[in-house]
Amino acid sequence: MYKQAVYFFFLIIVLFPVISPAQKVYKISYDYINNGKKSDVQSDIYYYDSLVYLSKSDAKIQQYTDLRKKQNISTIVFEDKVYARLIPFSELPEPDFDSSRDMEVLGYKCSYASYTYFSNKIEVWFTSDTRAKGSPYSRFLPAEDVLVTRVLVNGNSEFVLASVKKAKDYEPYCNFNDSSIVVNDAEFEEIKINSRFSKLMVFDNEKINFNPDILPPTENELKADTTYRMSKGSVILKKIKLTPELSNSEYIFAQLTCRSNGDAYDRTGSVFTFTDENDSITTILDAYINGKDVLPVFTDNNGKNYQGIAKTEKYAPPVELMRFFTSFGAGHFNELREINNYPWAGDVVYKQDITSLIPSEDDEIWIGVFIGNYDGGGHVVSLELDFYPSGQEVEDKHRFIEPLFSTVNTMEMSGQNYGRFFNNDTLEVSFEIPDSLDNVQLLYTSTGHGGWGGGDEFNPKLNQIFIDGEEIFHIVPWRTDCATYRFSNPASGNFSNGMSSSDLSRSNWCPATLTPPYIIPLESIEKGKHTMKVVIDQGDKEGGSFSHWCVTGVMVGE
Repeated sequence: MYKQAVYFFFLIIVLFPVISPAQKVYKISYDYINNGKKSDVQSDIYYYDSLVYLSKSDAKIQQYTDLRKKQNISTIVFEDKVYARLIPFSELPEPDFDSSRDMEVLGYKCSYASYTYFSNKIEVWFTSDTRAKGSPYSRFLPAEDVLVTRVLVNGNSEFVLASVKKAKDYEPYCNFNDSSIVVNDAEFEEIKINSRFSKLMVFDNEKINFNPDILPPTENELKADTTYRMSKGSVILKKIKLTPELSNSEYIFAQLTCRSNGDAYDRTGSVFTFTDENDSITTILDAYINGKDVLPVFTDNNGKNYQGIAKTEKYAPPVELMRFFTSFGAGHFNELREINNYPWAGDVVYKQDITSLIPSEDDEIWIGVFIGNYDGGGHVVSLELDFYPSGQEVEDKHRFIEPLFSTVNTMEMSGQNYGRFFNNDTLEVSFEIPDSLDNVQLLYTSTGHGGWGGGDEFNPKLNQIFIDGEEIFHIVPWRTDCATYRFSNPASGNFSNGMSSSDLSRSNWCPATLTPPYIIPLESIEKGKHTMKVVIDQGDKEGGSFSHWCVTGVMVGE
């Protein structure tokens, strides 16, 4: 029993600071003045036993100045570990002293020093005539045995000493100890940034390729957090779970990383989502499992059938989160196409704001990635969702998301037709704008394809959108910046004139890039039922070659 009592007393001594009468805790208060106007709230730091406590107790990042060991300490708790950055005083900015600028602050005779830091002029006044030591700016401490009494930044923003008092009811606690993981500046900055938001890895180095032997799962086999390969390997699919904290984030981004695993060509890709909570609504999942014939069919004026291109009362197209295009072989072909002074990218990273397209109330959603290819090696992708919280309390708003149409044939390898009817027919869809909906927008994504000289990939074509017969939007989708991405396209063909295939301008896309949607306001459209038509000046086919358009439309609002 005696040993246990001694051990318990030892733990108290080690884990908690013991304040002796000779070791007082001092509270150092500063007034903040900006352009001559003093703030109503003071800033406080504390000094105890040669350690300056610079942070509030609930701050994510704790900062200390250790005057005994002559170093600044910053700590952060991330994933249940304490990480620390140590900056010796010898690495702090060097001050310039000027005795002609000495002055009195709060009755203390103070010396003057100045710093230039990141193009800012920092002026400080300091004294050694106090028991308390330290600086409200830990980087600007002219000596270890002084108290900084005034800090003036760029001549208009300053902290001025208001009081030095013995603290009451303050128990100094430092979470830096021998178990802390010491990291360098760059590593600490990375941890600090990563601690501010949440990441959800959806796919991690998953293959997307063509394999006709891949069979879809049965409906009874489906479960969450499991990757499924659909449409002969050209689609990967997973149901993920979202907490309200994640789905109600102020910003949500999707980050896709893609590298070639053997496919040399630029392919159409799509990241998409849907829910399966309504059993009466057919989704693309039903088609992946049971075949494309479960999808509603549109027959154009030439008698050709197109599966699942527009919403109906019983069918909801997928919601496209990102339209992307793979590179010409980044990764797999880097060493096979070496060119001096051409530093090929090892992969391509695409990142896009998808906040308005993630449901705020569904706790489970399906997310898929499609790359149209007939290559056995295909591509390797990773998909991460990043959730950024608001810096302040905001009112939760229900996101309204309704997919209206999609001609991105994610079942291309299972026979789903390309969107090539625009030269003889029109895409038409009926929809309704609810009375309660605000900030109504149509997110319209359009890319043209037909990869020969006369094809729509290389020829600008007019896109028009009509609601109830009135044109609300028109544009010629076109990209002229494709040459920017040459180093992501090692397998791109080089022409005799010095250009490369990946340099050529295209109908709103480039190899190794994203194509973001056009944002079309619908606030002027009356609430209620309407008809939307998409008209595109699609070119005629040439021999066995034909043009087609990948267009998606999603109505969003609050």
